[in-house]
Amino acid sequence: MFRPSAYRVVLPRRPAPSCQSRRPGRHLTQVSSIQADQTDGGQPKRRCVIAPVWLRVATLAWLVLLLPCDPARAANYSEAEALFLSGKIDEAEAIAKAEVERGIWNRRWSELLIRCQLATGQYEPALETYDAAIGRYPTSLPLRVLGIDVAHFNDLPDRAAGEAAMIQRYLQTGQLKYATSDTLIAAGRFFAENGIDARIILKNFFDRVLETDPTNLEALIATAELAISKGDFAVAAETVAKAQQRELEDARLEYLRAVALQSSDSQQAQAALIQSLRLNPIYEPTLILKAEKEIDREDYAGAETTIERMLETNPKSPAAFALKAVLAHLAGDYDEEKALREKALQWWPTNPEVDHLIGRKLSDKYRFAEGAHYQRLALTFEPSHIPATFQLAQDLLRLGDDDVGWKLAEQVNTEDPYNVVAYNLMTLKDRIDGFETIRASDVGATPSDGDDPVAELGLEELREPGEILVRMDPRERKVYGNAVAELLSEAKQVLCEKYQLELTRPVIVEIFPKQSDFAIRTFGLPGGEGFLGVCFGRVITANSPASQGPRPTNWKSVLWHEFCHVITLTKTKNRMPRWLSEGISVYEELERDPRWGQSMTARYREMILGDDFTPVSQLSGAFLNPSSSTHLQFAYYESSLVVRYLVEEYGAEALNATLESLAEGIPINEALAKNIAPMERIEAGFAEYARTLATDFGNGLDFTRRQSPNQADEDDRDPAEILKWADQNPDNYWARMTLAQAALARMQYEAAAEHLEFLVEKNAATGETEGVLELLAVCYRELGKVEKEREVLKQLFSVSSDALPSLQRFIEMEKSQNDWSSVLESAVHALEIQPFALDVHQSLVTACRELDQSEKAIDSLRALQAMDPVDVAGLDFQMAQSLAAAGEIDAATEHLIDALLIAPRYRDAHHLLLALQEQPKATEQGQPVEEAAADEEPAEETSAEEKPADEKPQASGADVTAAPDRSEPGDAGPSEIPASESVVE
Repeated sequence: MFRPSAYRVVLPRRPAPSCQSRRPGRHLTQVSSIQADQTDGGQPKRRCVIAPVWLRVATLAWLVLLLPCDPARAANYSEAEALFLSGKIDEAEAIAKAEVERGIWNRRWSELLIRCQLATGQYEPALETYDAAIGRYPTSLPLRVLGIDVAHFNDLPDRAAGEAAMIQRYLQTGQLKYATSDTLIAAGRFFAENGIDARIILKNFFDRVLETDPTNLEALIATAELAISKGDFAVAAETVAKAQQRELEDARLEYLRAVALQSSDSQQAQAALIQSLRLNPIYEPTLILKAEKEIDREDYAGAETTIERMLETNPKSPAAFALKAVLAHLAGDYDEEKALREKALQWWPTNPEVDHLIGRKLSDKYRFAEGAHYQRLALTFEPSHIPATFQLAQDLLRLGDDDVGWKLAEQVNTEDPYNVVAYNLMTLKDRIDGFETIRASDVGATPSDGDDPVAELGLEELREPGEILVRMDPRERKVYGNAVAELLSEAKQVLCEKYQLELTRPVIVEIFPKQSDFAIRTFGLPGGEGFLGVCFGRVITANSPASQGPRPTNWKSVLWHEFCHVITLTKTKNRMPRWLSEGISVYEELERDPRWGQSMTARYREMILGDDFTPVSQLSGAFLNPSSSTHLQFAYYESSLVVRYLVEEYGAEALNATLESLAEGIPINEALAKNIAPMERIEAGFAEYARTLATDFGNGLDFTRRQSPNQADEDDRDPAEILKWADQNPDNYWARMTLAQAALARMQYEAAAEHLEFLVEKNAATGETEGVLELLAVCYRELGKVEKEREVLKQLFSVSSDALPSLQRFIEMEKSQNDWSSVLESAVHALEIQPFALDVHQSLVTACRELDQSEKAIDSLRALQAMDPVDVAGLDFQMAQSLAAAGEIDAATEHLIDALLIAPRYRDAHHLLLALQEQPKATEQGQPVEEAAADEEPAEETSAEEKPADEKPQASGADVTAAPDRSEPGDAGPSEIPASESVVE
């Protein structure tokens, strides 16, 4: 049965009532809970307290009930329920039906029978069973809660509303004070479905049960369900762990653990899913989760098989038909999609969960517009459906419809204050509201060194179709906002032309200075470490370099990668497989700059030629549940190789035509067969292509890994044995790297350099962090071989896009040689990695001055001004010089005035200001501006050092700001994720 919650456990399982009798009631129809302890003979022992007026009739009823009871025929309820929970529904149903027909006075048998009937699609028999049961047990709250589902699946909305009203009236009588545990749990679940604050539910119902019975399985399950429905996966995982510590085994527990861990520990989540199906092979929520994961990794055949397993148990399962509708949509069969949706709603025509599930899965496949449509359908059935409302809010935010999206998120946060994801989003919104917006089209024409942000989004947004809107923290905007806008404008021009696309709606790019904010905006929860950027179609979210520690990834390559997603997702209407989307983006990185993207390494060679190589048809699945960060990186690399192979073998036009076919709704295999070749031929050709690339790397080297005697390297780490093996295998790549690293550890740099030089000669040098080239440069530095170090660093920079420490070292080397052209080039490269590196900006300003290219220093000077400079007046003066060189006289004058306001006797500033005032005269006389400024230079140059003592800066020369702390560029916080493990989504 399909309950109205994305992660709600199907058919709530309730424990046996406690053995505590309830106090006599004052109403004639009120019957207390039944004590069902077993006697030694197995016969239920019954005790009930009844209003005195019915004493004689009740006594006669007990005698009649006891006469036919045969101890040999009595069934054990716990055993029958265990059969149901293990998936043996038919056996459990037969036992429960027999007990109900015998007239056993125990409502739990009727409840179990109804649960069996609902789980197998017997909706009409379930109604008959319920009608008979509620006549006998009219005050049973667990039974009435179950009756709501029975009424819904028999298309009796008025009956369902009546049952809910009866429950409300019952709960208002105050009788819960003496309620049994199953009644409290049923009441808590009822309140949870009706939007009561989760904290109240926990305190008054679930916790109350656990206080008297800490091992109560149903209370633990209900608590975990509630936490998951609110997005509090940490509490859910903790609750499940408590149950498992008490050795409570249940398929529902494992399912809840799988859901709770899927965003934080995908491997443990997968293990829990497998364990859940081991305990109950037909448990519907676990099968739904399994099918969803198969859809995510584009294993559509596997998803079909899983759905059929669901239908074998319940031929009327709404969830099964909803998932089939998702598959039909992804296959482009929209008529079948409509028919399957109608079938899912056949028994409960206003079930909001059907459309919510379809829409949620389509959104997971980046079909946000279609997903939003289904959430709106769900809300027409139940306007107060919180999951649909919040999913719609997230869809709209990812579509760039911020006004409505944020309003809906705020509505959910108000109505459901315990919803963790909604709370996180609304907390983040307060910080996003402080961001400034840059229009990329304005950067070249409008000076952007002012503090006023660009006008807020509104009707102006329609000024230019496809406008790029960059939202950044105000300080970060001043540091590198213009560079971001210029890069994205270039990406738009190049990629739109290449892929024959015209953007018609604005593209929104949000850059977050804190990784946690990026994660909340992107995923709804903290986490997602290693992801650098994510594109939803026309909305990009990205991590700032300030959040990535001392080895950030090249931010230009990240934004180029993500903007390529904008192009391909827009062109295909978000109808493209993951491997193709990521493959094109990585491929286009390399097309833009050979240092970007990824290249062959020894590890990738090993994976291509080994068991980690994935067929193209299964490549999207490699992005889900990778066994390590290296495997995830390899999925990106292999995908890019597929695209490179397709372009080289069949041409870029064929690839473009394939994207157009995908936009028409044609599945990927058919689109490839139509425009390129059948998948089987592509896979065979690509496998050979990839093997050739792999074998060309380090040709002549042996790449066999050392195997210990027990074939488990991890268990044999004797350094002596490892070095002995390395000495015996001089042509082995891993042996040479082992020897080089061992020599470096002993500071034997000559020996280490010898091994590394050998690998360079064998074409096995890479730009990896602590790879061959980086380590060889270290050796040469320690040996004092400056020229060799310089040559190796140049080779490193030609293949690496993010070697920041090496670049900073190289800049200092080139400054000592007065090679200012090289300093300028290297500084520009370094700022593509870390725009908050003070020392790099200072070096760039110095190089521009020495090369008489002061106009090229404007952006770095603006960045220095935004990073708490010491000599503010000196920076204003240098900015004025640069602006004057660029011909921006008015802006230069403003900066000179600012400098003089701080240091009124700053003579160089006075001289330059006079020169700028004379320039109009010189221009009228035909004299170049530069010559007029030179004519006004004083005979004896006065620098900032000659300002009066009270106006002198604390730094001199080119170092016009505080000395940099290289370990903490800008305000970057430490990161636990190394650059090599970062991922571009």
